[in-house]
Amino acid sequence: MIRILLLVDCANDFDRNLLRGIVRYSRENGPWLFYRLPSYYRSIENGERSILEWAKAWKADAIIGQWNDDAMDLLKELNIPVVLQNYRHRSTTYSNLTGDYEGTGLMAARFFAERLFRNFAFFGVKGVVWSDERCKGYRGEVERIGGTFHAFETGKDSEKNREVLGRWLRELPKPVALFCCDDAHALIISEICKMENIPIPEDVSLLGVDNDELICNISDPPISSIELEVEKGGYAVGKLLHRQIRKEFVGPFNVVINPIRIELRQSTEKHNIEDPYVLRIVKYIERHIAADLTIDAIIGQIPLSRRNIELKFKRVMNTSIYQYVLKCRVKRFANLLLTTDLPLAEIAGEAGFRDCNNISRIFKKFMGCSPIEYRQRRSAGK
Repeated sequence: MIRILLLVDCANDFDRNLLRGIVRYSRENGPWLFYRLPSYYRSIENGERSILEWAKAWKADAIIGQWNDDAMDLLKELNIPVVLQNYRHRSTTYSNLTGDYEGTGLMAARFFAERLFRNFAFFGVKGVVWSDERCKGYRGEVERIGGTFHAFETGKDSEKNREVLGRWLRELPKPVALFCCDDAHALIISEICKMENIPIPEDVSLLGVDNDELICNISDPPISSIELEVEKGGYAVGKLLHRQIRKEFVGPFNVVINPIRIELRQSTEKHNIEDPYVLRIVKYIERHIAADLTIDAIIGQIPLSRRNIELKFKRVMNTSIYQYVLKCRVKRFANLLLTTDLPLAEIAGEAGFRDCNNISRIFKKFMGCSPIEYRQRRSAGK
């Protein structure tokens, strides 16, 4: 029986989803035996040395988890496969459970840019690779589109900086699109905004990462968050480790966890649109996107001529009303592909498409692949 030592906490959705993927692979290809040592073991006397000795005594076949002692060579000491979650940096010695961190920041910036924000801010942890690179991806796109960028990067203990953080939040230009390195830090922002009487999402539109249901919904308002392919990554770790244990290949490997979508909640219900008529149209489209929405019905909400409305909308949103509706429907369609098992025809109806004949062509135009390819690509490994 294969024995896997897990140096993984279960305190957040990321770790739990990672373990779900690993356990699912083991059940399909096992039996495997797991032993979990939580992170507090490192804080006791001879913590990481004790973990090493336990791995030897238990005859572990592989290790998955967090390890910050660069001075201790696990491979040399144990001679078994090791996969580490990134923290300070990516390992050049062990296999990495890593992520497209810059791509996550890019997704956040593009999300806010579509809502016409010009002021952007980032809150994260300095010197931690996943936070640093999310900031880099976010900042790079903000600078490319000509937005203003502000950052507050703290040490590991963010709680000690609440007073300074509150002053930073008060001084930010408003409205501001604030992206946090993860949901836990987004919750800190939400709590401080409450204490400082800074309204969310009116003054601060707030977005986190990990889509941790509990953390996001503790907040008032609930926090929107970028969802990652964590369970898929856990499954891939299990599969590659299994191959290494069977001596099918040697050497370190990287498993990259990608961002897949944004779970929208009330913390981002803000469009930075000054024209009240255009804002009314955008909100009307969002509320009725699944309905039989026509251009005439949309224009009927505004006491202006059709030509005047279309020119206003084009000038503010840089697209036509028709194309905006189409884009919103494709986004809803894509989200339902990832979050449901409904057949394509039913999803098309839920997204507001009444004619399914051209849905594949329209979807491919916006997303770069067919609906079937999109669903298969995202569900691979599940």
